[in-house]
Amino acid sequence: MRILNLLKVAYRSLNRNKLRSFLTMLGIIIGVASVIAMLAIGEGSNQNIKASVASLGTNSIMIFPGTTNQGGVRQGASTTQTIKLEDVEAIATHCDLVNHVSPVDQKRAQAIYGSQNWSTMVLGVKNDYMTIRSLTISSGSGFTTSDDRAAAKVCLVGVTVVFNLFGDENANPVGQIIRINSIPVKIIGVLSKMGQNTFGQDQDDIIIAPFSTVQKRMLSSTPYVNSILASAISEDQIDDAVNEISILLRENHKLAPSDDNDFTVRTQSDISNIFGSISKVMTILLACIAGISLLVGGIGIMNIMLVSVTERTREIGIRMAIGAKGRDVLIQFMIEAIVISFLGGLIGVVLGISVSELVGKFGGWPIVITLSSILLSFVFSAAVGLFFGWYPARKAAALKPIEALRYE
Repeated sequence: MRILNLLKVAYRSLNRNKLRSFLTMLGIIIGVASVIAMLAIGEGSNQNIKASVASLGTNSIMIFPGTTNQGGVRQGASTTQTIKLEDVEAIATHCDLVNHVSPVDQKRAQAIYGSQNWSTMVLGVKNDYMTIRSLTISSGSGFTTSDDRAAAKVCLVGVTVVFNLFGDENANPVGQIIRINSIPVKIIGVLSKMGQNTFGQDQDDIIIAPFSTVQKRMLSSTPYVNSILASAISEDQIDDAVNEISILLRENHKLAPSDDNDFTVRTQSDISNIFGSISKVMTILLACIAGISLLVGGIGIMNIMLVSVTERTREIGIRMAIGAKGRDVLIQFMIEAIVISFLGGLIGVVLGISVSELVGKFGGWPIVITLSSILLSFVFSAAVGLFFGWYPARKAAALKPIEALRYE
């Protein structure tokens, strides 16, 4: 019953100074809202990165020219071309743990249809690329092995290219002839819409053509390829497939046992871990910055509570004179601090969720609000109230009744 009375006293005290109480809570409100919003953005980015990496294929393996150091920075042979079409054929023939493999050549080019033109990325790939990436065709059909052998002038286009060349992403351009730079190419299919990846890159702004077509007609039949995309026969055997590929490429490139690899092999999990670590660091950094607002809010609580103790010194003296103990005064002021932080935390949670939803809706950012982030923010705000409310409450409880009654 005594706690209930102390709650009523705390409520009346805060209610007498509504504006001051609200301004005191404002630091907590902003801090909690910031923590929730920042964690929501960070977690959303992390999950979006995982989804984007997963879109490469669950068993995908990527081989790039050059090597990396331990920090992940490309160096050494990365400035030269080291992967040939022969390597792709060797992997397909001799790597038993690899079931699909495709060379990948890419070139930015100007696509032209009538009076419209659009700068886009052109990929030259084999048929297996579509399987590895799980790409589907919304209309038309894909190119065949015969198209690749004949370097046929055919291509698949993404919906962004369709929109910019034909004025409507729902248009059906199958059968139309476009020019890629100066080369006439027939559209035989439209890729299903994929949207943006984690880094804001439009995955539909692409043209896919047979590998031989891009090599012979756009890249002057260079023997080198930009990269290789392969897939293991199962997710459990990705590491073994990577070792198998590495051993084969070292033999093909005639590297001595003491030589570093002149190529880099990356798996889906490697890429996911790299970008996941970056995302995690950014999330922690954002949460720490937002947490500073909570500390500022706590300092505000301490400041106002100290002012309140000074203003209510005679009131404290009267309470002690009629029998109140020091612990009663301590509990009273602690309750006031907790009520401020509790209400501020509650409003901050609502504001944080609302801000996160608005950022996701109007900013286009991936947002994931977790229960743990809400609980963390709320508990932290209560802890801030307890920590910064303790000193003013202890100061009030330590007042001597006679000195308090004499205070002017």
